Amino acid sequence: MHIIGLFAVLIALPLLGILGAWLGLDAAGIASLREQMHTVLPGYLATSGWLALMVTLGVVVVGGATAVTVSLFTFRGKRWLSWALLLPMAMPAYVSAYAYTDFLQYAGWVQATLRGWFPGLRFDVRGLPGAVCMFVLTLYPYAYLLARNALSERGTHLMEAARMLGEPLSGRIVRVALPLARPALAAGAALALMETLADYGVSAYFGLTTFTTGIYKAWVVLDDRLAAAQYASALLLFVAVLLWLERREQGRMRFAASRGGRSDDGAQARLPVLSRGQTLVAWLVCGLPVLLGFLLPVAILLQLWWGELGRSAPSGFEGVQAAAFDLGRYVGWVWNSFRFGGMAALAAIALALALCLALRSARLPRLQGALLRLTARLAGMGYAIPGSVIAVGILLPVAWLQSLWPGAGLGVLLTASSLGVIYAYLVRFTAVAVQSVESGYTRIPASLDEAACTLGSRPAAIAWRIHMPLLWRSLAVAALMVFVDVVKELPATLLLRPFDTDTLAVIAHNLARDERLGEAALPALSIVLVGLAPVLLVMRALDGKRGRDLQSGVPPA
Repeated sequence: MHIIGLFAVLIALPLLGILGAWLGLDAAGIASLREQMHTVLPGYLATSGWLALMVTLGVVVVGGATAVTVSLFTFRGKRWLSWALLLPMAMPAYVSAYAYTDFLQYAGWVQATLRGWFPGLRFDVRGLPGAVCMFVLTLYPYAYLLARNALSERGTHLMEAARMLGEPLSGRIVRVALPLARPALAAGAALALMETLADYGVSAYFGLTTFTTGIYKAWVVLDDRLAAAQYASALLLFVAVLLWLERREQGRMRFAASRGGRSDDGAQARLPVLSRGQTLVAWLVCGLPVLLGFLLPVAILLQLWWGELGRSAPSGFEGVQAAAFDLGRYVGWVWNSFRFGGMAALAAIALALALCLALRSARLPRLQGALLRLTARLAGMGYAIPGSVIAVGILLPVAWLQSLWPGAGLGVLLTASSLGVIYAYLVRFTAVAVQSVESGYTRIPASLDEAACTLGSRPAAIAWRIHMPLLWRSLAVAALMVFVDVVKELPATLLLRPFDTDTLAVIAHNLARDERLGEAALPALSIVLVGLAPVLLVMRALDGKRGRDLQSGVPPA
């Protein structure tokens, strides 16, 4: 239980650090807050609010349209598209922003062609509309996946019943399918919004004044700790409201699922078969998000990388030395990313195992049970907290302790080593490991623990000899998910990484910020390649579910 108590303190410390910063609010701080309310805060609120509103609408429209098309109709190529629609999940929004900035630049062939057709036409992707498009194209799979599952489980039979009652197809979609998918779409939109508010790469690269960029500017550029805490508090309030809405909609989804279900006789509902013209429309609806959200950005990055490779082709001994130097730097970035990801994954698995094993205990004192429930709730909130908020929440208490004991060197310990950034990763991503390990434990009967206890086995022996062999798949998935999230994380790494230590995400951001997009292409492509791993796992899980449904006589998704 000491480990669980320590875990609760570690998770809660960044939040307490942000809230505790308000305790030191004096007259100067109040004056600074008033000045910010008349200068930068309105801009942060307006930009973040418009961004949240438009991303919500875009994610709901794209996710809902693709989910309805794939779940409720039969057409050629449906199975391939149902998988391909998940591919943009592997594309971080800031990587997509780098690719489209080069593709749609003023001197590029796209704008040159459009100016030939429409003289005087000029646009810049670096703005609020462009940022909305980047987020929608990379985050719609959240809404698509949840809505697809909801419609596949309950929508086909209800649509068939409405058809037998004489309802036309348009009426069945509007009056049956969309209301049925509404909780799933709301939950998916809430998840997408949390990712949007947590983003730093797109906002900073496009020059948007959001709360995330304000936190980074206040802390790093202006050295104003109180302002950083204020912005982090406002962003944390946004995220808390979104998390509450997401949990409420998830609860509605579970209630609907428990009241719904499939028919007992396993009779297959008939899905409408689309004609050739309708199939073309379905391909446009489902194919455009895949093309714009994954295939085109990858093609642009590959072209940028190939062009940079051609410009820096070695010629003679000096060229060989330069190529070797560039390769050495790339290997260093990969090593730092993999080192941070591996350390965070191992630590997150250890903490998740300790928490889940304690929660599995049958009898606990009331105080310990309350502590466990609080720790589980805090662990679940961690993933929803933006990395910039966690970083500021860590640095504020450290700065306060450093001012009390200047010779302790606590600040140097956190910022000059990997400890601080690993701590931030654990606060943010341990929730992923906990969910995976909890899922694995649900498949282990409690009778096995009881039988081992009657034979005199201790909890540590039960965990090692019984649980571990049965949990290795869940542990592997948890490690992979945490590893990928760490490789993609940008704001927390920017604020807490050790000196002269760059990861793939950091170097891609820095190179793109300096307009060296050709050099940023390789680390950006590496991030996308790493991000494909969990997407392939989801595809495999959906394929396995489809195979089990076919064997049991249940209509496939």
